[in-house]
Amino acid sequence: MAQDPNLLGTLSDLLVARFAAARASAAALRLAPGSHLGAILWHDDVLVTSEQALPGRDTLDVVLPDGSSISGKLAGRDASTNVAVIRLDRAVQAPKLSPSIPQTGMLVIAAGSDAGGHPSARLGMVNAVGPEWHSMRGGRIEARIQLDIRLAASEEGGPAFDAAGGWLGMTTFGPREQILVIPAATVERVAPALLASGRVPRGWLGVALRPVAVPDELRDAAGEATGLMAMSLVPEGPAAKAGVVPGDIILSVDGTSARRLRNVLGHLGGDSVGNSVSLRLIRGGAVMTVQATISERPEA
Repeated sequence: MAQDPNLLGTLSDLLVARFAAARASAAALRLAPGSHLGAILWHDDVLVTSEQALPGRDTLDVVLPDGSSISGKLAGRDASTNVAVIRLDRAVQAPKLSPSIPQTGMLVIAAGSDAGGHPSARLGMVNAVGPEWHSMRGGRIEARIQLDIRLAASEEGGPAFDAAGGWLGMTTFGPREQILVIPAATVERVAPALLASGRVPRGWLGVALRPVAVPDELRDAAGEATGLMAMSLVPEGPAAKAGVVPGDIILSVDGTSARRLRNVLGHLGGDSVGNSVSLRLIRGGAVMTVQATISERPEA
């Protein structure tokens, strides 16, 4: 069987073709002279970008994938999932994004564009795929997708695609400069809420918590070595109404250990509002349980 003598050339041509399709959704936001940020042309009149890298402004100068400029207005941002959406002043032709299922080891193309509309490309692979997780701000993210790829700060917020052209999601910087992808499923869930109301509702208990060690003599009864102490409570907030008082050490929320604040935040997503949760806690040397009804976090 004859073999192609130019396999590398063939592979290169295929990658160029894939990138040409990928860059059709790669836009940019001009932030300042010589400074820009990546973005994704999500719908005909909507961009998605990295919330953590977006400055606090309402009007933005957008560079479309074809290099033309247009104005956009911030429609909403959610720090907990790192998603921000920008509505364009007029509709343009956006490519259809078909979400992909991430798999460890798959090749990834990350597309970018600079403030002049010039494209940039990154090639790497999915280093690891983890299950659904919650950010430190309590946002639910459908999967933890880590890339083995380099990324410039100006390319954050751009699209990532698999080798078949499926959309993995939006590139972003995670802890310790890890390159992560906010999954397409997360963007598809969060962006409509931001377009509708400018924010994503979050559950709220109205209590300030601090990690503390459980006293040695109570560890057997508590079943935990650490917990979260209630430092202060909002008057008439959910925790206060449930009877929580300053000094209580919360051990678990609905059976989930409260040794980490992230574990508690995982119970406070937008779909948690109105739910009743069991707070197992220590008070005055005794272990007890109270019921709290989660309310929506006030905008302030």
